[in-house]
Amino acid sequence: MTGPAVLRPYDPEWPRRAARLLADVRRVLAPLGVADSFEHIGSTSVPGLSAKAYVDLQVTVTELPASTVLDEALASVGFVPAVGARPDSPGVHHDLPRGSEVVPDEVWRKRLFTRDVDGPEASILHVRLTASPWARYTVWFRDWLRAHPEARDRYAEFKAAAAAEHAGDPDFDDYTRAKTEFFDAVQEEFETWGRRRPRA
Repeated sequence: MTGPAVLRPYDPEWPRRAARLLADVRRVLAPLGVADSFEHIGSTSVPGLSAKAYVDLQVTVTELPASTVLDEALASVGFVPAVGARPDSPGVHHDLPRGSEVVPDEVWRKRLFTRDVDGPEASILHVRLTASPWARYTVWFRDWLRAHPEARDRYAEFKAAAAAEHAGDPDFDDYTRAKTEFFDAVQEEFETWGRRRPRA
């Protein structure tokens, strides 16, 4: 994925695209017997929030399958392993530890896949361990933004400023890193909210 981050107004088609893609992913991963949740995450999952037009998806797995097995399964529905724009691109092979939970280093391991990067079905698939705090944080953050329009709007303003600052970048790695400032500021708030909210 090259070029700077370009934010677009919220599109109601994003959740519909996510649902279609998650259904495909669920079908091809079912025989592996390791996947236990399938989520539409990221800014495209929050109504009213501007976003890059890449639908972010998350699958949690009890263990990461062998690369060849996982890659073959996901290739059948158009997902290919991401390599990152740079050797240190964030979030490709592992997540940076954050939040209040202390877990072994190996829990932060992940796999990242992309589909139709420059096309109308552009999407990113994060495969995280079920034990990963990030797997919970992404869902809590999404739901917290949905439940708090004022926080959603603050995040939108922050992202717009970050995108403008990095408008001349060759990729959106530094835009992604810039958003860490916002996450750091609200981590305790959305994490506390996520732990306390009623479970369905």
